[in-house]
Amino acid sequence: MDSQIKWDKIVKKYPEANFLQSPEYAKMNEILGAKVIAEEFHGKGYALMIVRNAKRGRYLEIPCGPLTNWQDKKAVDEIFQKIIKIASEEKCVFVRIRPQLTADRNNLQILEKHGAKKSPMHLAAEHTVMIDLNSTEEELLAKMRRQTRYEVRRADKLGIKVICDRDKALFEEFQKCQAETAKRQNFVPPSLKTLMAEREAFGDKIIIYKAITDKKEPIAYGLIIKNGLEADYYEAASTLLNRKLPGAYALLWQVMKDLKAEGYQRFNLWGIAPAGQPNHRYAGVTTFKTGFGGEVVEYVPAHDLIISKIKYIKNLTVETMRKKRRHL
Repeated sequence: MDSQIKWDKIVKKYPEANFLQSPEYAKMNEILGAKVIAEEFHGKGYALMIVRNAKRGRYLEIPCGPLTNWQDKKAVDEIFQKIIKIASEEKCVFVRIRPQLTADRNNLQILEKHGAKKSPMHLAAEHTVMIDLNSTEEELLAKMRRQTRYEVRRADKLGIKVICDRDKALFEEFQKCQAETAKRQNFVPPSLKTLMAEREAFGDKIIIYKAITDKKEPIAYGLIIKNGLEADYYEAASTLLNRKLPGAYALLWQVMKDLKAEGYQRFNLWGIAPAGQPNHRYAGVTTFKTGFGGEVVEYVPAHDLIISKIKYIKNLTVETMRKKRRHL
């Protein structure tokens, strides 16, 4: 069966699915040289798994998956057994999973029951803002924080325009700006190689938005990936002009209007700081993102299924130090 037809059927069965379990994400990882395993569990679930070769230990990554009915105890048992078997065959030290499950006690107990331990690092926007696009534009504006609504309207008065494209030159421009943004804000941006692999794999489902002044000066950029019922504000960048001009506000509002017109049901703003962590790396963007009126969603944190306990200790030590150093 064609991978896209199969994926369309999976999304209908598991509407929470996003691009990180898609055939396009599989292709992107294969372009970058990673081994990808797509497994259907006898009609009881699905998981796209990527084998990661890290110096601290080879591991199997399942971002935003597996997809299954988590209340079906027998199905979940079988899926975990199969995942551990695959990881062992691939000589992995551990499996890192972060399902699309909200972080309530019952869901955490499901993972704990199957031997999963909380990971020292996050995986795939565990805390985020989800905007429901099944509203009119007037309703979307009304749900925004007053200051956010003001900035959206101010951008229009200032003549700020938002354009979008997916040509190679714009991806290169975005990468340069994001590298400068990363220096100012102290984060590790994706390489141009990774961005180009995403562009090749996702085709017309990936696009870069760019907010510009009336003199065509760049203010802010946003890389949007669309898949299934969801679109994601996956990467961003800005120039120094964004400190005084509401370019990012204009950009996100335009994206929201476009996605709504295209029939997407939700817009994932992809990553905010956990509550009560003012020193978190994402603290600066949290106020901005929450201002757009979406629902703050907390998914279960990434969990690890340990295959080799002795080798896993090295990974745990390295990642614990890295998390502290990066203010995550």
